[in-house]
Amino acid sequence: MKVEVVYAFPEGARSMILDLPAGAKLRDALKASGLEVDYEKQAFGIFGKRTALDQPLAEGDRVEIYRPLAIDPKEARRRRANQKKR
Repeated sequence: MKVEVVYAFPEGARSMILDLPAGAKLRDALKASGLEVDYEKQAFGIFGKRTALDQPLAEGDRVEIYRPLAIDPKEARRRRANQKKR
């Protein structure tokens, strides 16, 4: 089965199509990608929905590797609001 693995870096994204055996799980796709992934610190998903590493994959799935946020979204909104007040 073919799946896509996508990892966005600050300087651009990396994407690859992998051919995996039927019954492969998200963890299998990550290992096959060859990307250095920290399973403890990063989150993963399929088509924008967070999922566990043991999630079975289906033909055509897009596996996404999420980076940690640079800043908490609430804090970012608070800073923008404070700048507008000035």
